[in-house]
Order: sequence, then C-alpha cells, then structure tokens
Amino acid sequence: MLDIYQSSLIGLWLILSTIVIQAMVAVRVHRRQEGGYMPGIIKSNLDHSSIVFRTHRTFQNSIENIIPMLGMVCIAMFAGYSAFKLSIIIWIYAIARIAHMILFYKIATNKNPSPRSIFWAIGFLATLYLLIDLGVFLIK
Repeated sequence: MLDIYQSSLIGLWLILSTIVIQAMVAVRVHRRQEGGYMPGIIKSNLDHSSIVFRTHRTFQNSIENIIPMLGMVCIAMFAGYSAFKLSIIIWIYAIARIAHMILFYKIATNKNPSPRSIFWAIGFLATLYLLIDLGVFLIK
C-alpha cells in the first residue's frame, strides 16, 4: 500500500518538515526579542510589523491548517483513494503553505487580504477539494 502513496508520503514529509522549521524559526526569533523572553508568550502589543509576531503566527497558522488535511489524507490512504489525485492535492497544499510561509515572513503589513492570503486560500481550497472528493469517494 505504501508504494503507491510514495509521492503523497514525501509531500506529507515536506509539509510536516516545514512546520518543524517554522517552530524552530519562531523559537529563535522569539528568544532574540528585546525586552525579555517569556516562553510561549508574545507581547500583546505586537502586530504584523514585528517579525516575532509574524513567525509566531506563521507557525500557529500551519498548526491550525494541517489538522484537517492530515486527517483526511490518512482516511484517503486507508480507504484506497486515488494515489495520483491525492499526490497532486498534497503537493499543491505543500507548495502553497511554503509560499504562504515565505510571504508571511517577508511582508510586514496589517492589510488584509495581502499576497500571502492567496497562498493560504490555495492551501484551503486543496483541503476543501479533498474533503468533498473524499466524501464522495467514501459514499460510493
């Protein structure tokens, strides 16, 4: 079973590796902030102009968004969902999340939507597509 899902598994590895890297970046930036460091707490007065805020929010956003995707990917693999289709969905999601991360780190704006929103939406639509298509597959 794992052979047919190899591309999907590599894509999942990339997504999860990206989240681990985001956590490491957030911790490093957070520890270097001026005015003291309190583990797990960022100052309430920070906004998108702060790299501490942006790295923290990037990591939190990834944690929030991986849960439904990861759950549905597991169900899809156990149910025998199309390996080709699943691979495409996972890779679209992975690339969109990496682009979202890079733009979140680089663009210091409180304006919403911002260019990073496009890549968040692509990742969300990949998740939504899998939700619907997997549901239809399971019902048949």
